[in-house]
Amino acid sequence: MSDQPESRRAAAPRGNRARTVLWIVLAVVLLLILAVAWVGVRGVLAKGHLERAVADVGTLRSQLSSGDTDGAQKTATSLQDEAAAARSLTGDPVWGASQYVPFFGTNLRAVRQVSVIVDDIATGAIKPVSGVVGEVGTDSFAPKDGKVDLEPLVRAQAPVQQAATTIDRAKQDADAIDVSGTLSPVTSAVNQLRNALLSVSSQVDVANRVVQLAPAMLGRDGDRRYLLLFQNNAELRAGGGIPGAVALLNVQDGGISLQEQRSGQSFGPYPESVLPLDDGTKGLYGDITGRYMQDVTLTPRFDVSATLAREMWKRETGTEVDGVLAMDPVTLGYLLQATGPVQLPTGDTLNSDNAVSLLLNGVYVRYPNPAVQDAFFASAASSVFQKISSGGFDAKQFIAALTKASGEDRLRLWSADSGEERLIGGTAMAGELPTASRDTRQFGVYLNDGTGSKMDYYLQKTVSVGSSVCRKDGLPTSAVEVTITNTAPADAATSLPKYVTGGGAFGTEPGKIKTLIAVYAPKNAIFLGASQDGKAVGVQTAIDDGHPVAQLRTVLAPGESATFRVAFLGEVQDAKAGTEVLSTPGIQQAKTLPLRFDCATPVPQG
Repeated sequence: MSDQPESRRAAAPRGNRARTVLWIVLAVVLLLILAVAWVGVRGVLAKGHLERAVADVGTLRSQLSSGDTDGAQKTATSLQDEAAAARSLTGDPVWGASQYVPFFGTNLRAVRQVSVIVDDIATGAIKPVSGVVGEVGTDSFAPKDGKVDLEPLVRAQAPVQQAATTIDRAKQDADAIDVSGTLSPVTSAVNQLRNALLSVSSQVDVANRVVQLAPAMLGRDGDRRYLLLFQNNAELRAGGGIPGAVALLNVQDGGISLQEQRSGQSFGPYPESVLPLDDGTKGLYGDITGRYMQDVTLTPRFDVSATLAREMWKRETGTEVDGVLAMDPVTLGYLLQATGPVQLPTGDTLNSDNAVSLLLNGVYVRYPNPAVQDAFFASAASSVFQKISSGGFDAKQFIAALTKASGEDRLRLWSADSGEERLIGGTAMAGELPTASRDTRQFGVYLNDGTGSKMDYYLQKTVSVGSSVCRKDGLPTSAVEVTITNTAPADAATSLPKYVTGGGAFGTEPGKIKTLIAVYAPKNAIFLGASQDGKAVGVQTAIDDGHPVAQLRTVLAPGESATFRVAFLGEVQDAKAGTEVLSTPGIQQAKTLPLRFDCATPVPQG
């Protein structure tokens, strides 16, 4: 029997237990230190891979812009490797468990999500597109032997569509990352990813629509016929300008030929609208919208204009077209930068510098006979078209010209095929009314000539828009301001040809410009009021396809200006959205300016 005291025998087990607990605590601490070190080291490595992936994206953009397809494919492979490495480094079990540690876990989870998104883009967008990028570029749209080779576009359809779907999903995933508790560098990285995806997603979406639409619309699956409206900005219409000339385009397996040209004034007047018009169109623009070819673009809704023009062409020729395209002389000037100068049968040389002044003003001074004017327009359009259809142009400048014209709302396209029309919808070429989203609320400013002349060559316009929450209920107030100026010479009544001034035939004194301005707001907005030059003014109010509209009228003598302001009340969810304006393009399409106003008087009442 042991002679140790009872207390000594009891102390030994307790000491052993204490040491055991201590070892357990030390082991846990060591594991935590190792885990932190593991995550830290892998995090630094992942950060390096992500930074190199971002650098590859910049290189890839530059290579694609310069046409270096071989280099782009190598860079795409590097990007895929870097993205895959970052995803692997942030995907092991230790990193996964660490995502649930308080504070640091939120940051680790965000880094993991960024890595996954970048890898998804590399494998689901960059990889498939890099396989076809060598076949599809700006040169793909240049005719060779009179035809565009459509097969590379067909082969690109599936990869580009996959890329568009991947980018759209990545954008949603990036928006869903929780950065409410992340460190500043992590938050900054997430925001950079979001901004990049916002920019890229719109570009990829446009590319996808073009690739999906082009083969069928260029006649791969059968001949197509399109009606071309050549709009004249010297006599404004809400959709661009008066359709002074129209032409039939025949498209067959990538080849385009100009079949027939007619004057716009040769269509109508019809005793009644060739198609039923809704109350909004009739109330704002009258039934003449559907009775004269030259008035089909009184409405800014190009789907309405196109169907009316299509029906008129069918009545006069018996031919039903598959779609309608609209452009103006300013667009023609942009295209001449790609084609170079063209010689006209009149002996004139048409180039990018003189196209607008010659087609919208000079021709009226030189040829007072409207029939001769129409012949001049037809020869100009035909000469440029022949050079384009033969492939005699710089492909990169050609695409740049179309992009610029589309961005200025000068190009419109409508298809009778409902599937194709859905793909056109939402693009700048669709000619739709203003839309509203979580990020942006659009307004519309549309001008129609009331002079019955070509005086709008001298009309200048500036547009401003602003929004502010002025009420306790959180509803935003938005104001749109439009200033128009008659820049014609003081002696315009006598120095300009009668065909330009109108000669007072429609009730407007020669030299003056009569304009109708329709301001559209997003659906569900409420009209608050309007002013002209700082004083309250009465306007015509209407609803067009769900959009509230305020229409004003003014007559300006040479040198005079008028400033209109219209205010609308929006919805609570629109309070943080930005604002922008769609507007009728004249000779120049000015950039929309910001507008600041006093909440007490968003529309002056003096």
